Amino acid sequence: MTGFDPTAELERLIACTAKLAAAGLTPATSSNFSIRADANCCLITASGRDKGRLAADDFMRVDSHGNTIDPGRTASAETLLHTQIYRERPDAGAVLHTHSLAQTLLSMRHAQDGFIEIKGYELLKAFHGIKTHDTAIRIPIVANSQDMTALCDAIAPAFAEKAFWGYLIEGHGLYTWGRDVEEAHRHLDAFEFLLTAEMTKLGFRA
Repeated sequence: MTGFDPTAELERLIACTAKLAAAGLTPATSSNFSIRADANCCLITASGRDKGRLAADDFMRVDSHGNTIDPGRTASAETLLHTQIYRERPDAGAVLHTHSLAQTLLSMRHAQDGFIEIKGYELLKAFHGIKTHDTAIRIPIVANSQDMTALCDAIAPAFAEKAFWGYLIEGHGLYTWGRDVEEAHRHLDAFEFLLTAEMTKLGFRA
């Protein structure tokens, strides 16, 4: 990825995660975040860290298949979901995973459908490659599991779609990504607004 500076991106990610924690998207040390370090390695949050107080030492290196490069450290249980995204999307530079009421409740309500369709909103143009509000996207939903390989297998077919920037795990939260931290954060903001709007339409209250 030409022009991608992992050191600078890590600083941006730390600032981003502080904002997400302040917004209530990382409750109880949940959530995990990563950036691509190079073609074969990413930096991901170590397990159990307070996401509102991250520093560079709270990130660790794993290879493209989720194996720990830094001895004696434990990566997030969901590391394989991050490395899958980097393998499937060579242009992805950052992955954000968060938890909110809208993400959790709507993923449960629409679980049997396997997706949430969102259409007609101006904010759809926040997603890379979408130029008009007059469009629709489907956010895939996969059943929750403690088996990360099973989760990877469940979401794998969705990567065939070009306009695919995020997915939900039922009763859990959202995974989204971008070419860098700024774009990933923009995508997360858009998903959270759109999901909250849909939740409000259904009569749920955050």
